[in-house]
Amino acid sequence: MIKAITDYWNERIHDLEMTDEPVGTLRFFDDLDDYRFDKLDYLPRVVDFNGFSGQRLLEVGCGIGTDLVRFARGGAHVTGIDLAPQSIALARSNFELRGLGGQADLREGNGEALPFEDAHFDVTYAHGVLQYTHDARRMVAECRRVLAPGGLAIFMVYNRVSWLNAMSTVLGVGLEHADAPVLNKYSIPEFERLLHGFADIRIVPERFPVKSRLHTGWKAAAFNGVFVGTFNAIPRPLVKRYGWHLMAFCRT
Repeated sequence: MIKAITDYWNERIHDLEMTDEPVGTLRFFDDLDDYRFDKLDYLPRVVDFNGFSGQRLLEVGCGIGTDLVRFARGGAHVTGIDLAPQSIALARSNFELRGLGGQADLREGNGEALPFEDAHFDVTYAHGVLQYTHDARRMVAECRRVLAPGGLAIFMVYNRVSWLNAMSTVLGVGLEHADAPVLNKYSIPEFERLLHGFADIRIVPERFPVKSRLHTGWKAAAFNGVFVGTFNAIPRPLVKRYGWHLMAFCRT
C-alpha cells in the first residue's frame, strides 16, 4: 500500500491545474502559493507561520514546500519529509529559488516510520496528510514520538460531517484526489479518538465556502454566485461544526 501511495503522489502535483507556468520555476511556485492561500484563506489566521522562530519544526507530507517556506521565513528551523521523490525535488527547488536553500532539511521518507530520534522536534505539522496515509494512527503516534515534552502537533483532516462532503454526496460534486489509494474522512469524535495519547487536544473546524477558480460556466455561477453567499450569510456559530477541514492543535 505504501508503494501505491508513493506512486500516486509522485505522479501528481497538488493544484497543478491552477498554473500555466513551467514546473519548477519561481512563478510556478508563486502561483501555487497564491492559489493555496486564496482557497485556504483561514490558514494564516489559525496557524501563525511567524510564531515558531528558533523552534525545530517538522512537516510530514511537505509536498513542494509551500507551507514549509512560510515557516522558514518566520525563523523556524525546518525539516520536511515526503514519500514522493518528485515532491522533495520540487521542494528543494522552491527553497533554492527563494534564497532559503541552506535553511531546510528535505528528505524522502515515510511519516508512519519517521527517521528521527524521540523528542527531536518542538513542532510537528501535517496538513491534509493523515487522510491519505495507510495507517493514520501510526503516523499520529510517530508525530507524537518525535515531539519534545510540551511540544505542539498540528494536523488537518477532512470532516465527514461537513458542507462539502454533503454537497459531494447529494450533488455528485467530485472531491480532490478522490481516486487516491487511501482517502478517509472523520467526524469530530472520530478525529479526537485518532489523536488519543496527547495531553491536550483542541479541534477547530475550518474552511467554509469561498469562491472557487476550479469551476466554470453554470457550475461557477451556481457555486460562486449563489451557494457561497447564501452559506456565509448564515451566522457562523450555527454552521461552525460543518467546516470541511478539521484542524487539531495537540500538546504532548
